[in-house]
Amino acid sequence: MSTYIIIGIVILLALIGIIGAIIPGIPGPPVSFIGFLLAWLLLDNDFSYWYIITTGALAVIITVLDYYMPIYGTKKFHGTKSGQWGSTIGLIVSIFVLPFWGIVIGPFGIVGMLLGPFLGAYIGEMTVGNRHNALKSAFGSFVGFIVGTFMKLVYCIVIVVFVVKITF
Repeated sequence: MSTYIIIGIVILLALIGIIGAIIPGIPGPPVSFIGFLLAWLLLDNDFSYWYIITTGALAVIITVLDYYMPIYGTKKFHGTKSGQWGSTIGLIVSIFVLPFWGIVIGPFGIVGMLLGPFLGAYIGEMTVGNRHNALKSAFGSFVGFIVGTFMKLVYCIVIVVFVVKITF
């Protein structure tokens, strides 16, 4: 395989990873890591095995944390178990249902990913009569979602830097 084709695939995967860090439905860190792994395996580089092990482990940890952060945010903003469950259900609905609809009706998938955990936490708090704290709990879920997205984005940008170092 031509070196230029490999470089093109690697850069494409790294860029898809950045897009996936922001847009729902694309696992950004794992895609970026696969690009980095391909570059490491197929191109001359100075990176040791520890870079691969560390970046691979970080991709897994950040991906898992990304799903947990809205729940954690709900808890930190004094949400009840109902708010945490609502945030989880809202996240699951937005992951599996809303991205499909986003393809059909435009940006609703992205908006749904932002609002799913928020609305889920809010509805969860309202169902147990925690009306005074429902909005605060929902905001915590939103903050958790933003923190998770930021972690993914930073990871993917670092991987792009590594890929550029290998390829150029």
